[in-house]
Amino acid sequence: MNHSAMTTKRMEISSTPLLRQAPPLRPSPAALRQWIALWQARAQLRRQLARMARANPHLIADIGLTREQVAAEIAKPFWRV
Repeated sequence: MNHSAMTTKRMEISSTPLLRQAPPLRPSPAALRQWIALWQARAQLRRQLARMARANPHLIADIGLTREQVAAEIAKPFWRV
């Protein structure tokens, strides 16, 4: 198949009604629960890290992190890795 035939084939596929009008994906309730649990765990970890940095800053070095790394991690919103 030459280049123009491949391009034409791609254009035909991408212009099919099924691909253009695909419904938005909806996560299942189980997937939503998993996301929420993950977000809660991240938020809790970041709160604990903040408490550790305030109460026992020497422990931050013990776990191999710098103050800058801890500050960056604490500043992240719960949905960010």
